[in-house]
Amino acid sequence: MHEKSIELLNKAVGDELAAVQQYMYFHFHCDDQGYDLLGGLFLKTAIEEMGHIEVAAERALFLGGEVEMKAAMEVQKIHDVKEMLVLARKMEEESARDYNIWANECSANNDAGSRKVFEDLVAKEERHFDQFDIEITNMEKFGDGYLALQSIEGSKSRSAGQTE
Repeated sequence: MHEKSIELLNKAVGDELAAVQQYMYFHFHCDDQGYDLLGGLFLKTAIEEMGHIEVAAERALFLGGEVEMKAAMEVQKIHDVKEMLVLARKMEEESARDYNIWANECSANNDAGSRKVFEDLVAKEERHFDQFDIEITNMEKFGDGYLALQSIEGSKSRSAGQTE
């Protein structure tokens, strides 16, 4: 009876798994380049995306379905910070768009519970989009100095940690 909702919830699981993997990859590379604050943003977002997986998976199981743990895409090996942010913003925009559509499909199939799951995810993805958009705007506004400040702040934090 809820086959379509289960299918859509599993698509969401796949999208969120891909986001977790991509954001962790970006986290590692930002940290490696000395951009601890941006690395922290990617890590925090990856952890939040794990929570999205949990919500979608729990709903699929509640509906009597199976959970398919297949990432929707391979990790893109991007090392340029601005390109990372542009991809992240695009991923969040696409997720919000898809979840809006899927909320409507669930509603049309008389599944208000799954509709609510997707509506809640839309708001969270829009917040992530906004965070990445702000970082891109800051990079455009402040240029290379913005990344330099990120690196200096990370160095100060590491130095402070070593003296304790």
